Amino acid sequence: MAKKIKNAISPTRSEDYPMWYQEVVKASDMAEKSPVRGCMVIKPWGYSLWENIVNKLNEMFRETGVKNAYFPLFIPLNFLEKEAQHVEGFATECAVVTHHKLEKNKDGKLVPAGKLTEPLIVRPTSETIIGESMSRWISSYRDLPLLLNQWANVVRWEMRTRIFLRTSEFLWQEGHTAHATEQEAIERTMMMLDIYTEFVEKYLAMPVVRGKKTEAERFPGACDTTCIEAMMQDRKALQAGTSHFLGQNFAKGSDIKFQTKDEKEEFAWTTSWGVSTRMIGGLIMTHGDDNGVIMPPRIAPSHVVLLPIIRKEEEKRKIMDYTQGIADALRKRRYHGRKIVVEIDDRDIGGARGWEWIKKGIPVRAEIGPRDMENDSVFAGRRDKDPNEKQSIKREAFINGIQDMLDDIQDTLFNRAMAFRQEHTHNIDTKEEFYEFFTSQDNKIHGGFAMSHWCGSSECEAEIKKDLSVTIRCIPFESRTEHGKCICCGSASSRRVLFAKAY
Repeated sequence: MAKKIKNAISPTRSEDYPMWYQEVVKASDMAEKSPVRGCMVIKPWGYSLWENIVNKLNEMFRETGVKNAYFPLFIPLNFLEKEAQHVEGFATECAVVTHHKLEKNKDGKLVPAGKLTEPLIVRPTSETIIGESMSRWISSYRDLPLLLNQWANVVRWEMRTRIFLRTSEFLWQEGHTAHATEQEAIERTMMMLDIYTEFVEKYLAMPVVRGKKTEAERFPGACDTTCIEAMMQDRKALQAGTSHFLGQNFAKGSDIKFQTKDEKEEFAWTTSWGVSTRMIGGLIMTHGDDNGVIMPPRIAPSHVVLLPIIRKEEEKRKIMDYTQGIADALRKRRYHGRKIVVEIDDRDIGGARGWEWIKKGIPVRAEIGPRDMENDSVFAGRRDKDPNEKQSIKREAFINGIQDMLDDIQDTLFNRAMAFRQEHTHNIDTKEEFYEFFTSQDNKIHGGFAMSHWCGSSECEAEIKKDLSVTIRCIPFESRTEHGKCICCGSASSRRVLFAKAY
């Protein structure tokens, strides 16, 4: 009978989910708080994960004709003022630069000096400044479509922050496109949402619900916002990506015009779309357990860690040579477009090595001691299973079967997350049951995704948000037409929408 082990993370998810999340981030060595309020330092293990996200999305974007560019961090205030809804939507989150140098005061302390003639906004998003460039780069229908993306940092001055999920500065990509017709822009909006869906489900192993935002939840200044929503293990929703159809709103504000084939002048139709380091927070909260994070193999910073067990100095060379041979053989193999990434950890810290890698979430651990070497085998464990569940595998079988093992872990994580979401998604048809669903303290029934009817009124949407801190996460594309009554006011409704508490 396996010995029961103590959980590596305290408190556990069931004891204190928010604190559990913070402890997992710390224990996994992915990131830490910065001396700058609300910002984070992304450590090598976390940044390697981000680089894998960047590389895969770049590949997917380029296949659709998108080119990368870079635009300034600072945006003149008057640029934001050109689109009223946009500036209103971001006004309370903007960081503003008002001075361009420092001087010493009479007490010898450095103070701001050299006041700018016009304040500069530290980039909260780039529609307006990219629009200014588009207005100069586009003059004819021959210049369209213009398909751009940038990887950058943005600043939104958050009051309550949490590493990866909501920080004052974070990393993201933002795509911006301009088109000759409305239909082309709408098709691009949906194309990018499809890419996000494929990436998040196939690589992050996070099942998502695709849909459209309500007017109240729409990106400021957009005509339409589409999104993907995932369920975390505390049953809250996380918006994992958005794609916006901007119509001609931003084109008019930035004067993005082009001459048609008929030699008429028209405004372009534009889109914007983005995902951020928030996805890392989503990965942690979707797959993590009470021993740390679990990395989906297709996006993991490393796939396998080899742990040589050396008890006698005279055994060291043979065991290390044997370990290195396995590492070399694994590294010759490829897994979903990448070489198998292998770590060798020969630190003399006993069992702590294995637990560090468990907390970091590496998919496969393999211990190699004298007995394993004699049997030409390894003693391997998978991160998606109990830490005590390890087995002896012949060396060649381990090397030849590594891709299948990683794929099985990937599929297990996705299927586990999908089953969890299905278990906690409910059709709710009465206001009493709806309010109880989001307020009950009984962990067996508290919260999740409620699929309920909504009459379409902003008043009902606002009332539910005020009463329960519950929002309409999206109007799912797969929600079929059916007659019902609004969960709030009882008026007629033609389809269910997705209600949830959210990050």
